[in-house]
Amino acid sequence: MNFNNSLVILLVGAVLFSCNQKQTNNTVEQQSLVFPKGKLIENNNFIGNAYLSMMVYADSINKNSVGNVTFEPGARTNWHLHPNGQIILAIDGKGYYQEKGSPKKILQKGDVVKCPANILHWHGAAENSEFIQVAITSRIDGSTEWLESVSDEEYKN
Repeated sequence: MNFNNSLVILLVGAVLFSCNQKQTNNTVEQQSLVFPKGKLIENNNFIGNAYLSMMVYADSINKNSVGNVTFEPGARTNWHLHPNGQIILAIDGKGYYQEKGSPKKILQKGDVVKCPANILHWHGAAENSEFIQVAITSRIDGSTEWLESVSDEEYKN
C-alpha cells in the first residue's frame, strides 16, 4: 500500500468516526431530555425559535393543558395573559419571566412560577442559553390572550 492510499484510508476513517460521534451526541442529547422537544412553533406569538410538545390537551372534564416548551437562546413569548393563570416549571437551562411593571426574574432548573390570572407577562430563554419549561394552563375561562412583542429593550433590561 502506498502513502496516498494510506492517507485516503486514514481520512475516510476520520470522517466516519466524526459522523458517528455527531450521531451519538445527538442521541445522547435526545435521551437526556425529560420530554420530547416537539415541533417548531410557527405563529407570531414568539420571537425566535421555540418548540412545543403538547403533553395534555384540555377537554370537557379536565380543562388544563400541559405543554413542554423549548426556547432557543434569546427566544421568548410575546406579552400575554391567561384568564385563569399559569404555572411554569423550569426543566433545564436559563430563562426569564417578567410581569408588566415588575423586574425580570431569572429562572433555572427546578424553579416554579405561578403566573396570576389576567396578569400581563412574558417568558423565554436567556441570551446565551436554551430554556426548557413545562407550562400548565387552565382553560376554564378561555384561552391565552396574546398581545404585542417584547421589545429587545424590554428583554435586555
